[in-house]
Amino acid sequence: MMRYSEENERLADQSACAGVRADLKMCLLESDCCKIHRKTPRECLRSNDVPTECLALRNTFFECKRSMLDNRQRFRGRKGY
Repeated sequence: MMRYSEENERLADQSACAGVRADLKMCLLESDCCKIHRKTPRECLRSNDVPTECLALRNTFFECKRSMLDNRQRFRGRKGY
């Protein structure tokens, strides 16, 4: 679900869950909560005033970060990647 579709365009952040983090950030910034109500993305997530796509991305980002700590995932690969 990477939104960076151009060939030479890459994320500056090359950490494990950077792609999911970038997608979540763009989803939050494009939501009505940030655009119309002028809230920060963090405030929008806390109030659950975001589309379900953003909530799914938040869950995927959480699973990706959690899988980095799980020793079993070293062999299976990270979730949401």
